[in-house]
Amino acid sequence: MSLLFSPLSLRSITLPNRIVVSPMCQYSAHEGVANDWHLMHLGKFAVSGVGMVIVEATGVEMTGRITPHCLALCNDQQEAALTRVVQFCKAHGPARMAIQLGHAGRKGSTRRPWDAGAPLTSTQGGWLVDAPSAIPYNSDGEVPHALTTTDLTRILNAFVNSAQRALRAGFEGIEVHGAHGYLLHQFLSPLTNQRTDAYGGSLENRLRYPLEVFKAVRAIWPEHLPLGIRLSAVDWVPGGLTPEDTLFNAAAFKAAGADWIDVSTGGLVAHQKITVGPGYQVPFAAQVKHATAATTMAVGMITDAHQAEAILQNGDADLIAMARAMLRNPHWAWHAAEALNESATVVPQYLRAR
Repeated sequence: MSLLFSPLSLRSITLPNRIVVSPMCQYSAHEGVANDWHLMHLGKFAVSGVGMVIVEATGVEMTGRITPHCLALCNDQQEAALTRVVQFCKAHGPARMAIQLGHAGRKGSTRRPWDAGAPLTSTQGGWLVDAPSAIPYNSDGEVPHALTTTDLTRILNAFVNSAQRALRAGFEGIEVHGAHGYLLHQFLSPLTNQRTDAYGGSLENRLRYPLEVFKAVRAIWPEHLPLGIRLSAVDWVPGGLTPEDTLFNAAAFKAAGADWIDVSTGGLVAHQKITVGPGYQVPFAAQVKHATAATTMAVGMITDAHQAEAILQNGDADLIAMARAMLRNPHWAWHAAEALNESATVVPQYLRAR
């Protein structure tokens, strides 16, 4: 039996296999509210034979969105819209439904990628962004507001509020977004965190706020449901996060109750220099898994069934998360099962295609 198609339990939740649909921003919401696009996008993955679907990065407050078109989960209308999507997915497919909760910090208030992704000023429909320190992401962007301790409490409470809404909406897992240059990653990296208070300076201090947020969510998230964290292992820039830093951080999140650690890289600064290739982020996931024994998720240019299986067989990760490959082929799990002499769940409506 292949590892890719073996079940995996995360607390009381058992995934039918190790294939995860990674969070993918769709930039298609109105005022943070999910709509038919999200129902279609997520629904097709829910019936695709994968083990878990993680909903795109969802802002815990409106100013925590990346663009004005991103999802949010901070009011009743947004909660009701996501409830509809989750109920549909759970009614028709076996995939477990999770959501990634995050705050964009200084990378918020931008145009959509297909609109050039440039910063939006307050006069263009944008907003003043928050950050650990007043350092803009782009030279042409507005200087962010350096968060006060009062602001930190507000955002922590927003994470808690969104997690409570996620539970009511029917989600069975949450992934806290601490990667890709968004707010919690901004606290972790010395490149963006130049604070002189208890939340800046040493590695332990830079970790303090992301860990406080994670612990606050874990405290209200049901004990029987899993909670994960996504981390950027390196910043790909001298002076940024190192793999050793991430091993320290990952161990702390595991001790705080993280049920999986989703390991990717980069996203913090515009001048990063990434060495890209098939499975280029897998070695970082392997380091985390081997050093911490945490349940680890690998992601990044994993496209082939045998490649995914080898990652698991080598002990480099426990879960395989996929994004672009799933967009190209929403039934990737079917073809992977054929390649590995396994079987993937096929909903009755699609049985004739098999």
